[in-house]
Amino acid sequence: MIERIELRNVLPNVFRGMEQTESIVASEVWEASRVDFGRGCRICVQAASGSGKSSLLSFIYGNRSDFKGDIVFCCDDGREIDVREMRIADWCSIRRRHIALLPQEMRLFPQLTALQNIALKNQLTSTKTTTEILDMLERFGLSDKAHTPVGKMSIGQQQRVAIVRAVCQPFDFIMLDEPVSHLDESNNRIAAEIVSEEAKRYGAGIVATSVGNPLLIEGAEFISL
Repeated sequence: MIERIELRNVLPNVFRGMEQTESIVASEVWEASRVDFGRGCRICVQAASGSGKSSLLSFIYGNRSDFKGDIVFCCDDGREIDVREMRIADWCSIRRRHIALLPQEMRLFPQLTALQNIALKNQLTSTKTTTEILDMLERFGLSDKAHTPVGKMSIGQQQRVAIVRAVCQPFDFIMLDEPVSHLDESNNRIAAEIVSEEAKRYGAGIVATSVGNPLLIEGAEFISL
């Protein structure tokens, strides 16, 4: 179990040489001696486009390693795991049981239906029943779209499908990259409720990014990137 994610002096390689610029100096994350995301946290990372929000989540999730500094997973057994030292098998375990990610581009398969896209992940984790998945789609007003190919759905509808898919696994942390950028306030609140309910189930932390339309999580702490 991952109890804490620590960032130590992290900076994307693309920002090297810019350490003294106003944007980096003002950041609460980049170049900070230590930033902690603990289990149970509710964090909203806000920043302008191009500030590195997607990069931050990709670094933590192991999709990218083009950064300086250290990212460490602090486990409940006292181990500290540097993400740079993890093997493919380690990442497979982390991504299946400990860290869930909703990327900004969603990565849905357009030719598959909403239910099929969600089932692809759920079959790997055996977390939700079909009834539970359909109930979440119904909360989002998508019960009539369950068997519709997502390529024929709007971006906002696709975001709702992707949110349901993201919570179909156990996790210590769930990271969501601009998850409600195309949702109205009503659907934003439903998304926040679903994510918060699942995080509470596992005692997990939530880290969401935003450029101005944040996930409306109750009691969220806002930090600037």
